[in-house]
Amino acid sequence: MRFIMILDKSKPMSTRDGFGKALVALGEIDKNVVVLSADLTESVRAHWFKEKYPDRFISHGVSEQDMIGTSAGMALAGKVPFACTFGAFAAGRAWDQIRVSVAYMNLNVNIAGTHGGISVGGDGATHQALEEITLMRILPHMTVVVPADAEEAYLATIQASKLSGPVYLRLGRAGAEFLKQPGEFQIGKARVITEGNDISIIACGHMVIKALSAAKRLESRGIFARVINLHTVKPLDEEVIIKAARETKRVLTIEEHSIYGGMGSAVAEVLVEKCPVPMKLMGIKNQFGISGNPDDLYKYFGLTEDNIVIEAEKLLLL
Repeated sequence: MRFIMILDKSKPMSTRDGFGKALVALGEIDKNVVVLSADLTESVRAHWFKEKYPDRFISHGVSEQDMIGTSAGMALAGKVPFACTFGAFAAGRAWDQIRVSVAYMNLNVNIAGTHGGISVGGDGATHQALEEITLMRILPHMTVVVPADAEEAYLATIQASKLSGPVYLRLGRAGAEFLKQPGEFQIGKARVITEGNDISIIACGHMVIKALSAAKRLESRGIFARVINLHTVKPLDEEVIIKAARETKRVLTIEEHSIYGGMGSAVAEVLVEKCPVPMKLMGIKNQFGISGNPDDLYKYFGLTEDNIVIEAEKLLLL
């Protein structure tokens, strides 16, 4: 199948928007694609698909468990379901159904969890998903993808529709700048955006652009960072991670998520066995989110470019 991706790159776009645009493209080419929503159709950007293909859209109301169960049944019937809700609700309300009805059965169900991280802002702790990477990646058979921009979200959605087994797409609400990255996007293959041999900075989602900004500031100080976009948290691209650790001797991970069981933990699990090096995990530390402006929340949780530069320089002293 060939897809013509049309995204307006003149201004920042959320990854949930990239996802929604991809659903419409998929709907045109694959008649087996169906979309399910749990009372959040516009918020998860499923409304574009609903408007164009109403006969392949199902609204479940506030019933995430039913949505996942129905998705499992549709997958068994040969459909390609995309179940959409906030990440906090997918991980919190429907995890049992995702575990037993989807992952245990190894079904081709795609789950889109939007509003991931503190960049949600004013919605506050109940809607800021900070734990779902952990909860999804510990499930056998599950693929977990955290796109860095709308283009990656679009491509991840297209590719997820053809993968065998369940997929979790972690998507953001806030607009994100489009990144200039080498090579093609592929689920399971990390993207090395900048080369450097002093330290490796590994990030996912909205933190990738902050990692790049921090790397530029470090370069002005004579420190050359290798920035890696680890958009696929599971399966992990161990080859790229181990190579970076061996060549730079220092690894800093950054995520808009709990450091417990998240992307940084996944990297640490690989390196502790195959290439132990000094390492620092940046993310949310044993806290729920709070309501506020996203920029203020990045400062509050220590996830700004300044914080990244400080932690990188600390690592270089070890």
